[in-house]
Amino acid sequence: MGDVFDGIAGQPRVCAFLRSCATSDRVSHAYLFCGPAGSHKLQAATAFARALLCEEGFGRGCAGCESKACARIGRRAHPDVHYLAPEGSAGYVVGQIRALTADASLAPIEGRRKVYIVDRADTLGTAAANAFLKTLEEPPADVVLILLAASRDGVLPTIASRCQTVAFRHIPASEAASLLAQDVGCAPVQASIAIEACAGSLSQAADFLRSSERLEFRRTIATALGSLARVDDLDILSAASSIVAAVKTPLESVRREQEAMRNDQADFLEKSALKELETRHKRSLSQAESEAFRQATNIVRSWLRDAAALAADAGDTVVNVDCLDALRICAQRSGLGRICAALRCVDAADEAISYNVSPQVSIEAMLFEIREVLYA
Repeated sequence: MGDVFDGIAGQPRVCAFLRSCATSDRVSHAYLFCGPAGSHKLQAATAFARALLCEEGFGRGCAGCESKACARIGRRAHPDVHYLAPEGSAGYVVGQIRALTADASLAPIEGRRKVYIVDRADTLGTAAANAFLKTLEEPPADVVLILLAASRDGVLPTIASRCQTVAFRHIPASEAASLLAQDVGCAPVQASIAIEACAGSLSQAADFLRSSERLEFRRTIATALGSLARVDDLDILSAASSIVAAVKTPLESVRREQEAMRNDQADFLEKSALKELETRHKRSLSQAESEAFRQATNIVRSWLRDAAALAADAGDTVVNVDCLDALRICAQRSGLGRICAALRCVDAADEAISYNVSPQVSIEAMLFEIREVLYA
């Protein structure tokens, strides 16, 4: 019989371990999932939460109907499963961790456990980590903490030593594209494009391919890049506006889901709990927006890397094969050195957005700078 762990491709040993923990009910209070981007850490954490809270899956989780716990966890709509990502420009802020520890002291709302998934735990600074230590060492009996990081060495020793480490293997690019293509039912080249846009995350890449809005904003970005050699300043401003609008379009579905969840729970939650839910939703929406803009800059970075590959006579490594004509023009007119300089413009845009500079202004500046560097 299948279970929620079957969908985690490329990590059989991890799946066997987590399945054993859930079915035997021998669950640690804290785990540290370590592995590179694209190794399915977040998907595994979500599957583990589903297995622990599913009402009928007996430690394995189930697809279930829309009212069942495991299905709601998959939609990030379960009140006892919390996802955290850094809100500060340099990582987690102390207030985030204090909110987590305060919430962990409360009883679960619906399930028999509460699960906290802490992404990018390697960005926990000393102050945030110190605020986390007591809860991490002695959490309530019904709390499970799952921390995600690229490597154990990148996590503060005081944090890592209090967790059970689960190591995820690196999945080679060709294998990742093949797995994703099989899962989604698309061509391997489309899978490779989505993986590049999502910085190697297969679960995010699958969502990317299933969203017509995200595919459209990728086309918008590719069109803007391909036309930089011949457009004027007003065209660039217009292109930046189109990119920002296209990036934000998929976020409307997130807002709708949050509003539906709030309406479902408004009748039985106290005002303080409802306020906390609204705060959590704002954070979640902010995280989704940040991720969407990271995907936008990843697409730009992937396009420029392909142009660099053509300039270096390595055309067999090109990912964005549907943009070959524009990429060849860029490679011929600009050369490898200028293209590498343009890639630094993308890094600058990422940094500006992380410091809360207006995404519109950041994208505009990036496009102007790339045009100047490539075609001055």
